[in-house]
Amino acid sequence: MQPRNMSMSGVVDLAAVKAAQEAKTKAEQARAEAVRQGGAGTVSPADLVIDVDEAGFERDVLQRSAEVPVVIDFWAEWCQPCKQLSPVLERLAVEYDGRFLLAKIDVDANQMLMQQFGVQGIPAVFAVVAGQALPLFQGAAPEQQIRETLDQLVQVAEQRFGLTGLVVDPDAEPGAQPEAALPAGPYDALLEAAVQALDAGDFGGAVQAYKNVLTDDPANSEAKLGLAQAELLQRVQGMDPQAVRKDAAEKPADAEAQIAAADLDLVGGHVEDAFGRLIETVQRTAGDDRDAVRRRLLELFEVVGTDDPRVVGARRALARALF
Repeated sequence: MQPRNMSMSGVVDLAAVKAAQEAKTKAEQARAEAVRQGGAGTVSPADLVIDVDEAGFERDVLQRSAEVPVVIDFWAEWCQPCKQLSPVLERLAVEYDGRFLLAKIDVDANQMLMQQFGVQGIPAVFAVVAGQALPLFQGAAPEQQIRETLDQLVQVAEQRFGLTGLVVDPDAEPGAQPEAALPAGPYDALLEAAVQALDAGDFGGAVQAYKNVLTDDPANSEAKLGLAQAELLQRVQGMDPQAVRKDAAEKPADAEAQIAAADLDLVGGHVEDAFGRLIETVQRTAGDDRDAVRRRLLELFEVVGTDDPRVVGARRALARALF
């Protein structure tokens, strides 16, 4: 099979968003800080190449794409061009030192994923960045073309999403879970201040209090949940519910209208309605609008709690809508 470029419009559109050097600098600083601390996110070179199946796709690809671009190699044992391409991708995954994660999917064992991505022939290479699927190329492409594509992908991930990638430690044990860094805490006073601000209707004060905790302890789950809830309440404060719902009913494909209505749905306790509204809007929209809807849906997942069965079901529905 001759290499054939697939549509690169998604990458080109994203790369056109020029918050460029500033976002890249922030990403580099965050990555440097992670290396300095030697903490969470450290992996061995062997962990940069993983086998993925349908059962683990959400965890290993969709969720991880929020921290690192995931390159997907669709292959099969009987495919001779795959045997040329796969070793190149595996070598480059190590050479790029955590800038992307390589996920290998055997199409014979994972037909549903092959269909969801619309794979017509193999080898086929896609990427997922912050939950968004991007076709890269098909066929055993020359290494120089692969490098150029990966360079563009890494640049987009840094500039648009601020993804810093994974911190690679050559001495780490493959598959080992890094020791969690101890929080700087205690944060009881700050968290209590945030709760008091919420009770008083001072949502801006609550947001800032939670952010103060997360500045020192980014993994603090109580502050993460509190921040998501406080930001939601801050957004709906002052909304005219009747006007928002009228606007949403009249503009089913308008991202801003549907996002506002979904916020009201959630505050009113209509969780499934909020999720369903945004998933339908993802299907109706494209480009920046679609990305904004997807990001708001992920924020609402945080408000409800990622272990909630309604969130688990909505994540699956979102994956189907995206692909």
